[in-house]
Amino acid sequence: MTEAVIPRLALTAGEPAGIGPDLLLALDPSPFAAELVILGDRTSFIERATALGLPFDWPDYDPKRPAQAGRCVLLSMPTAATVRPGHLDVRNAPQVLALLDRAADGCRAGEFAALVTAPVHKGIINDAGIAFSGHTEYLAERVGGHPVMMLTAGSLRVALATTHLPLAAVPAAITPAVLHRVLDTLHTELGQWLKKPRPRILVAGLNPHAGESGHLGREELDCIGPALEQARARGIEAIGPLPADTLFTPRHLAGADAVLAMYHDQGLPVLKYAGFGQAVNVTLGLPIIRTSVDHGTALDLAATGRAEGGSLIEAIHTALDRVQQASTP
Repeated sequence: MTEAVIPRLALTAGEPAGIGPDLLLALDPSPFAAELVILGDRTSFIERATALGLPFDWPDYDPKRPAQAGRCVLLSMPTAATVRPGHLDVRNAPQVLALLDRAADGCRAGEFAALVTAPVHKGIINDAGIAFSGHTEYLAERVGGHPVMMLTAGSLRVALATTHLPLAAVPAAITPAVLHRVLDTLHTELGQWLKKPRPRILVAGLNPHAGESGHLGREELDCIGPALEQARARGIEAIGPLPADTLFTPRHLAGADAVLAMYHDQGLPVLKYAGFGQAVNVTLGLPIIRTSVDHGTALDLAATGRAEGGSLIEAIHTALDRVQQASTP
């Protein structure tokens, strides 16, 4: 019998002044069939653990040592400035991205089986003079691929045709090429994940009532509809464009494997209402496996003991599930 290989998951701490460190410190690693490699600043973790009254006993990460399931180890990368919970500091923005770089590179090299990210604060990274629109886009630049952002809550899966854009920029960003790429990625990766040859994808229109035959906008007639016809001709079960205000009703969702929304705030409010705090952000279309929490840095909760770690736990479970599925024929 060949001994099973224990995977290592990289968990980045995210914004050090936010709740990412709290969630990681409160995490019980014992239920996970993986070694959890935490990337963050050791001094900050010790100070946060003291503030929260939590033990801190993570040994240093040693890549030469065999992985041990059900434990946390620390890959320490120091911050430039002392971390004050709840208080952002532009001097620490480069460290946040350095954590991502190290974890993503490790995943790309096969050192880590997957990446799980705690929340970052986009504003402070941009204030530091570093153009940053989000984890999804940043990781794609680092490791390649064509990312598709999808959130899951139970059996509900919502993917996005566009991600972090101003609303006024969305119509121009929805093109046949974008829809083809997103639908191809959803079809392929959902099929592999769910072991279904033709996952059923419901596609929202952009305009109210899906354009109402052109009276409320022509994007459905000129772009979305034709793109879906071409996708169906390629064997993709893409249904729509459907009015977004009724798409999320039980009648429509019955039997659906995913919903494709046209923009961030069309699909995610519904999903987060259905499962906030337990939902998971999954990035498809990358050469690495990446999941994340469904919430932000919650600066007001940092070091208070009131942060809830349900989404992080689900993100780890989802990452491990994807690792297992990827290794199963």
